[in-house]
Amino acid sequence: MRRIRSIDDISDGLDELCVIDPRLVDVRAAAGEVPLRLTEPGFESLASIIVSQQVSRASADAIFGRLTRLVDPLTPDGLLSAGEAVFREAGLSRPKQKTLLAIAAAVADGLDLHHLCGLEAGDAVGRMTAISGIGPWTAECYLLFSAGHPDVFPARDVALQAAVGHAFGLESRPGEKALIALAESWTPWRGVASRLFWAYYREWKGREAAPAT
Repeated sequence: MRRIRSIDDISDGLDELCVIDPRLVDVRAAAGEVPLRLTEPGFESLASIIVSQQVSRASADAIFGRLTRLVDPLTPDGLLSAGEAVFREAGLSRPKQKTLLAIAAAVADGLDLHHLCGLEAGDAVGRMTAISGIGPWTAECYLLFSAGHPDVFPARDVALQAAVGHAFGLESRPGEKALIALAESWTPWRGVASRLFWAYYREWKGREAAPAT
């Protein structure tokens, strides 16, 4: 399985996607630059995805910046010993506090986030969602942006649903099941397709849509 490690990988994936589905030629033209968005796998990368949930990119950057200043380095042990006052000062909601602590505890107990990056997507998602507070979207974004997985499409993502619906002129935004079925034809490049539609959404809406990683 070819991992997404460079802009060249993105370009190759886009070329193949446009052959697989000619509708994507116009989407690619409208999307402009499709960024790589790749971070080092590990606890800090996963923590940044947790922080970015359901907030704007600017808010996520501000909160994560405060957290990494308060807990430096941002490690599972450091977070577990930080204390509740640190979370409040960083501006983290209580659910995100609980999720970050659950992940930190799992890593301290032996969960290897680097090893997960080498697994098949379904297996990796299953292991990650067994941790309290981690849902499929979080696990899939970790595989996309930390593992460089080429064939993950977070169909629960509202921005992706809206982007696909708008790009294809659908009467309504496709739901999760409909989007999963639609994206099936983009295998084995669904990870590049997700980046493409996040870039399309950015150009359409005039703001950054992808997770702050």
